[in-house]
Amino acid sequence: GRVDLSLSNRLDGGRTVVEAVGEIDVYTAPKLREQLTELVDAGRRDIIVDMQKVEFLDSTGLGVLVGGLKRVSQHGGSLRLVCTQERILKIFRITGLTKVFAIYGDVATAVAADD
Repeated sequence: GRVDLSLSNRLDGGRTVVEAVGEIDVYTAPKLREQLTELVDAGRRDIIVDMQKVEFLDSTGLGVLVGGLKRVSQHGGSLRLVCTQERILKIFRITGLTKVFAIYGDVATAVAADD
């Protein structure tokens, strides 16, 4: 069967860490968009998306992340990514999005970063 996307979020040092597990694709990306929108609407402006357990990411998923970044930026916030898997990192490199997103190797570094 198709791999779904599960999302959970927690507060860490004043930032919101959204842990994504599974695939972020045309089917599941709306779920991530909804989660990010709800968080921003609730006043959470500094968001970290932990993608260490994401197995697949397509252009729809990338679009949602870019949209989330735009949304928090309008409020003076930040959207950071934690990504360690080469096949996912490669997608960001190919699309030039490594210049757009701050991408970290672990959550602790992303939380502590001051950029």
